[in-house]
Amino acid sequence: MITIDGSQKSGSGTIVRDAVAFSVLMGKNLCLKNIRAKRAKPGLRAQHLKGIEASAQFCSASYKGLRIGSKEISFMPGQSLKGGNFIWDIGTAGSTTMLALNVIPLTIFADEPTIFKVSGGLFQDFAPSVYHLKYVLLPILSKMGIDCRLEIIQPGYVPKGNGKIEVKSFPIKTKLKPINRIDQGKIIEIKGIALSSELKFRKVSERMAQQCLKTLNAKGYHVDIDVIYDSKEKPYYQGSPIQAGAALAVWARTDTGCLIGSDIAGALGRPAEFIGEKVAENLIEDLKTGAAVDRHSADQLIPFAALAEGSSVYLIPKMTEHVEARLWLVEKILGAKTEVKNKLIKIRGIGYSRVK
Repeated sequence: MITIDGSQKSGSGTIVRDAVAFSVLMGKNLCLKNIRAKRAKPGLRAQHLKGIEASAQFCSASYKGLRIGSKEISFMPGQSLKGGNFIWDIGTAGSTTMLALNVIPLTIFADEPTIFKVSGGLFQDFAPSVYHLKYVLLPILSKMGIDCRLEIIQPGYVPKGNGKIEVKSFPIKTKLKPINRIDQGKIIEIKGIALSSELKFRKVSERMAQQCLKTLNAKGYHVDIDVIYDSKEKPYYQGSPIQAGAALAVWARTDTGCLIGSDIAGALGRPAEFIGEKVAENLIEDLKTGAAVDRHSADQLIPFAALAEGSSVYLIPKMTEHVEARLWLVEKILGAKTEVKNKLIKIRGIGYSRVK
């Protein structure tokens, strides 16, 4: 049995998600205590609970203590990763992308391709944006040998959620390749998406894009942002939105193959101009450090690098509590070796392959 104290390091849901995924891959029972102890509302929230249930369904696991607010669970993984078709509904505006990242490490080692649909929130604070996952993280992971594709079916925002995504993931044919990103290189292009639902009358998408353009242009950066208006009468995606909402994301591509992104979700009382300026400022801030990945990918890549064969090396913009927590977990559960020096992360992976 692996025992993990969820109050350590970040004390966040990141520990929950990674610990459960690693428990499945290593075939070891997990006891997780003090779940999300450092958060304002400790214990499991809806998106964490549904992520654990999804992982359990994926590998025919059993568990105890799984309920909203629970601060301790036991998780006993099954012996198979069967793949197939799944539908998961978080039931709130909880993050669909968090749930996707919960199970993607499992899908790539499954016996067959996996297709899963998730309903919930697509854009919110303190969670990965679906645009970042689609246009930044998954393309980076493809260089490691991962074939995982995401489609947005319907946007969903806080507080109602009801957004929908579909993910198709294919089993990896060899061991994961390590990632090497130490030279940011020169920017080839910066692209972006300014999306708003039921807010065209206030020109929210245009205002976000214009402020972002203005801020980036002032620093010598050119950006091409798609301005999207979505409504029940004219849905941009397959499904119609059920409430008003907005999101802005931009990402830079360089001549050394780096992808560096920035994004913010709309929120009640948050002006479109603030969103545009902040997204631009965050991108500029990460680019100025010379980093080869952005502040979000910095920690999201850690589990995959730890599972890969060989040593991964990449330069991050700054240390965060999530980076620290994930490095701690991959050492504790997987046995990977990690080192951080002057914002350069080095991870010697375990060369994971599943015995079938």
